[in-house]
Amino acid sequence: MASLRILVPVKRAIDYAVRPRVNSAQTAVETAGVRHSMNPFDEISVEEAVKLREKHKSAVEDIVAVSIGPPKTVEALRTAMAIGCDRSVHVETPEAADMLEPLQAAKILKQVVEREKPNLIIMGKQSIDDDFSQTGQMLAGLLGWGQAYGASEISVDGDTLTVRREVDGGTDVVKGKLPMVVMADLRLNTPRFATLPNIMKAKKKKVDKMKLEDFKERAENRLKTLKVAEPPVRQGGGTVENVDGLISRLKELGAL
Repeated sequence: MASLRILVPVKRAIDYAVRPRVNSAQTAVETAGVRHSMNPFDEISVEEAVKLREKHKSAVEDIVAVSIGPPKTVEALRTAMAIGCDRSVHVETPEAADMLEPLQAAKILKQVVEREKPNLIIMGKQSIDDDFSQTGQMLAGLLGWGQAYGASEISVDGDTLTVRREVDGGTDVVKGKLPMVVMADLRLNTPRFATLPNIMKAKKKKVDKMKLEDFKERAENRLKTLKVAEPPVRQGGGTVENVDGLISRLKELGAL
């Protein structure tokens, strides 16, 4: 079996259990004082990398987590290392910087890949804050690697990766040669909890620090957010006595 050097991009996002609120200026979602955690899809990709090591102990040489974000992003990297990543890379951005768009993130990750020399990238298919779901595909395109989106099962045989994906009405199986980029779906696995001993051990693992200025090839954000607003409050439903009443009501509403 081919040696695996796995890179796992992760992102720090507002915790999935927190209800997002629009800030007072209506320019973005409020993040100050809001609980953050690792993006759920990225937790799944970290878990899958660790599971591959447990299944193919001698084949997995290294598992590296990488994240782009403000100083507190290191918390997500510590979680990734507590789950089982060997070390991590933190590309630090200013605290007040705008969120990176997919192309900018992909170009930065491409340079991290050139530095770290992985042959397998496992990443979440999307982040729950911006929901672009584009970074993995762009990264694979920039690298010229094969890709598999929405993985629900991954298996390795030699230098061949087999990825099963759920599609409408069934499953789709994709095979490709390493190196590859795989984007994890929710049903790929159930992430484990980081235990206290592993959390303590993670504090001693290496975190390489880099700055945006260290990257010579970097796209600029092209989108401008004009306004962010809460969705309109839904009106309550009503009741009708019979089918004729339903038809009459639908006509009143202009639905028929």
